[in-house]
Amino acid sequence: MTVTAMLSVSPVDSPEVEFDAEIAKAVDALDDFDVRYQTHPMETTIEADSIDELFAAAKAAHEAVDASRVGTTLKIDDFRDDDLAVEEKVDRVEAHLGRDAVSDE
Repeated sequence: MTVTAMLSVSPVDSPEVEFDAEIAKAVDALDDFDVRYQTHPMETTIEADSIDELFAAAKAAHEAVDASRVGTTLKIDDFRDDDLAVEEKVDRVEAHLGRDAVSDE
């Protein structure tokens, strides 16, 4: 089984906090869990072996943000009968494209 997710955590309406620093705290919290992750400009992709580990990591990231209001978005793709790494998902799309899934610019 492989569980992948898109996680976005950030302070909302909190001018007293440093936005980037709080996001860094959320990302740093993921290191305490058995997950692989990669941070992108709009979200962090997470891969775990179990839904419980994924939820625990997402909760820790959410709680790591020190702000009066925190917004979190979690989108989950739960492969219950198969293992499919995040890289394989991209590879499958690129196979159909016949090229890398990025623009030339």
